[in-house]
Amino acid sequence: MLRFETAGESHGECLVATLSGLPAGVPISLDAVNRELWRRQQGYGRGGRMKIETDRAEIVAGVRHSHTIGSPVAIVIRNKDWQNWTDALPVEDTEGADDRRKPVKRPRPGHADLAGAIKYNFHDARYILERASARETAARVAIGALAKALLGEFGIQVLSHVIAVGPVRLEREAAWEEIAALSRKDEVLLGCVDSETEARMKAVVDEAYRTGDTVGGMFEVVARGVPVGLGSHATWDSRLDGRLAQAIVSMQAVKGVELGLAAEGAASFGSKVQDTIHYDRGERRFTRGANRAGGLEGGMTNGQDVVVRGMLKPISTLRRPLESVDLETREPALAAYERSDVAVIPAAGVIGEAMVAIVLAQAFLEKFGGDSLAETRRNYEGYLEQVKNY
Repeated sequence: MLRFETAGESHGECLVATLSGLPAGVPISLDAVNRELWRRQQGYGRGGRMKIETDRAEIVAGVRHSHTIGSPVAIVIRNKDWQNWTDALPVEDTEGADDRRKPVKRPRPGHADLAGAIKYNFHDARYILERASARETAARVAIGALAKALLGEFGIQVLSHVIAVGPVRLEREAAWEEIAALSRKDEVLLGCVDSETEARMKAVVDEAYRTGDTVGGMFEVVARGVPVGLGSHATWDSRLDGRLAQAIVSMQAVKGVELGLAAEGAASFGSKVQDTIHYDRGERRFTRGANRAGGLEGGMTNGQDVVVRGMLKPISTLRRPLESVDLETREPALAAYERSDVAVIPAAGVIGEAMVAIVLAQAFLEKFGGDSLAETRRNYEGYLEQVKNY
C-alpha cells in the first residue's frame, strides 16, 4: 500500500512528509521535486508569502544514491517565514509568551476558523488556521513528485492547466502538447493554454485586486499513458473515480470535482454521452470515438487519458473583510485578515497533479505490486502482453 502523511503548520519550522510503499530502485531527482515545488508557487494573484518562501525539498530518508531503497521516504521543507513567528508559536511555553501570541479572534467566513475552534475548544483560531492553511500542500506536491517518478518509469505523465478564472472560461479543448508546453515555462501567468483567454482571466484577477476581493476558478488535470484496468468495479471503495474525486476535494478551497464531461453529460441524452467502441485490426486494440468519460468507466481506467477537474472557491481571506463575530465578546466584528492570495488556480492545478499522481501510483502498485522496480516492471510487462493478446 502506497501511503503518505504530512505534518507541519503554516508558520511553523517546517513541513514534513512521509511516503511508504514505493518499490526500491525508483530514480529520484531532487531537481525534479524542487521544480514541482517551484511550479506550485507561481501564478498571477499570489500573495506576499510567495516572496518570502523559496521551497526546497530535503529528502532525509528512503533515498540513497538517487534511488529509492524500499523504506519510507521522508521529506522536509523548511519555512523561511518561521523566523518571524518564533515568539508567537514556540514549541515550549515560556514566561511572557502570552504577550507575544498573534491570536485570531475574528473567524473568517469560508475558512476552518470557527468550526475548528469550536471542535477543539480553542478560543483562538490561530491553531486551526495554521494547519488548515494551504501551505500544507507544498508537502503534498513533494510527495506527488515521487509518485510521478514512479509513473514516469511506465510512460505515464500527469499535467494540468487552468480552464476557468471567475466567469472567464476556456471555450475549447486543450491539446496535450499545449498543456505540456505550459509545464516547461519559466514564467507562469494563469496557466491557460490560450493567450487571449488568459488575458481576460488576468483582467478578472486585476478587478479582485482593485476591490480587495478574491476569485476562484477551475483547473483540469490530465494523465496520459494510463493502462486499462487500474481500479475496480467490485467494491465501492476500490472504484478509482471515487478515489480521485476524494483526493481532489481534499484540497483546501476545492468544493467540487468533475470527471470527464460530467456536467455536460448530465444535461444530455445517453446517445450523445457514451464513448462509442471500435476496434483497430491493424494495431490490434480497441479505440473510442471520444473521451467524454474522462478515461474512467465502472471505476476502472479504460486506456484513454484520465481527465479530472477541480472547482476552486475564492480564497476565504479578503483584504476587504466580511462580517464576523469576535470569539471573546460575541459582538459583531470584521473577519481577521492574514496575508493571503487573490487567486491560486494555477497552483491548485499543480497540487491537483500531485493528488492524481498519488492516487494513480497507489492503484498502479495495487495491481502490479513489486518490492523492486524491476519486479514491478516484469509484472507490468506481463499484463501488457495479456492485454495485447486479448
